[in-house]
Amino acid sequence: MFIDEAKIHVAAGGGGNGCVAFRREKFVPRGGPSGGDGGRGGDIILASDPHVNTLLKFRYNPEYRAERGGHGEGSNCHGKNGADFTVTLPVGTVVYDLASGEKLWDFDAPGMEIVAAKGGRGGRGNARFATSIHQAPRKAEQGTPGVVRDLRLELKLLADVGLVGFPNVGKSTLISRISAARPRIADYPFTTLAPCLGVVGLDGDRSFVMADIPGLIAGAHEGKGLGIRFLKHVERTRLLLHLIDVAENSGRDPVEDYQVILDELTSFSPAVAAKPMMLVASRIDAGGDGDRLTRLREFCGKSGLPLHEISSVTGQGLEGLKEAIWTRLEQIPNR
Repeated sequence: MFIDEAKIHVAAGGGGNGCVAFRREKFVPRGGPSGGDGGRGGDIILASDPHVNTLLKFRYNPEYRAERGGHGEGSNCHGKNGADFTVTLPVGTVVYDLASGEKLWDFDAPGMEIVAAKGGRGGRGNARFATSIHQAPRKAEQGTPGVVRDLRLELKLLADVGLVGFPNVGKSTLISRISAARPRIADYPFTTLAPCLGVVGLDGDRSFVMADIPGLIAGAHEGKGLGIRFLKHVERTRLLLHLIDVAENSGRDPVEDYQVILDELTSFSPAVAAKPMMLVASRIDAGGDGDRLTRLREFCGKSGLPLHEISSVTGQGLEGLKEAIWTRLEQIPNR
């Protein structure tokens, strides 16, 4: 199951209390104070792990607590520091404060570590309060509580190329043909219910990551269809691959399809709509005698938009498309 949003409660450990104690030994009538300090409470650490793919575990285990510090003891024995607790997140997770909605951290690279909740400080024992004029203090401090926070996690996939378009235009079929990804493929809308990543390999050591985004429809930015739930996943992509169905039985106008999807991306985020985009005429093997492909060619020619024609079923144009994507990615700076 792919889960890309979750709410968690994190609580750092509280500090241990300081101790009030006095040294009592034979032949040492005035041993003086010997109360030790309390230990430091453990921190809650958030860390990005490339081996974690979804936020599913947080759906069933939303609370995380670090160990509290041990209390101080006599003979100047300090309490044990509480163990830190590390919460692993998928790369691409954005962390928000649940109450204010403020964006706190963006884990956009593997190996990042952030202290999300600081453990409490241990209290001082009475040995710390001894002075030349107050040699037998009976005072000790309580440990301070650890930081407690409610956080909202939002996962945005990291991919070089994002596939966008109406439902059933061949996005899942395309990614299954040019990568090892195996998304569910069927002939009804919204077959793809979760984004799917695939690594597309070329010759040598050349490769890029492609994301299959569930289909969009008019009004997606307002929540229609699968809505904005998955539009956020195209925010991190470097290049958008817009698939337009030119099959004779699709019953839609290809130019209108292009404009609707572009309007939805613009309404969701002008920055997303401004990303580099490549247009791909999909399912040309089913074009028949219709003029859908011809109209799309004329539109792209007038607009100065390069058009790539493919058939994922027959494999026509797939190798050329992969090379064109690689060439375009080389012209786009990395994140």
